[in-house]
Amino acid sequence: MQSLFLECLKVFVAVSIFFVWVPRYHNIVEEFKTYQYPDWLRDIVGILKLTCAAMLIINRSEFVLLASGTLVVLMSAAFMTHMRVKNRFRWFFPSLSQIIMNAYIFYMSYNLL
Repeated sequence: MQSLFLECLKVFVAVSIFFVWVPRYHNIVEEFKTYQYPDWLRDIVGILKLTCAAMLIINRSEFVLLASGTLVVLMSAAFMTHMRVKNRFRWFFPSLSQIIMNAYIFYMSYNLL
């Protein structure tokens, strides 16, 4: 049962990242402009997040560990940005929930080795 939950969570995380970075990309462009981050940083973050999302779906433990660990770092940076600009809860909740879900994926995947 726990393995099924972990697999579903990996799919959920991957799909949510894809949804934010592909169909809703215009929102990402506006956010990075608002926070005065350069376009090259947005592009690197997008490539990393989409790559990690794909790696979560590939059922190899080393890929899952690398992807979930990287996503914890990237989402922590997003969370800190939201805190720095004093955004409301609804703006930083997605990054916080992604940190928690990816930390859980990392922990459980590591324990399954």
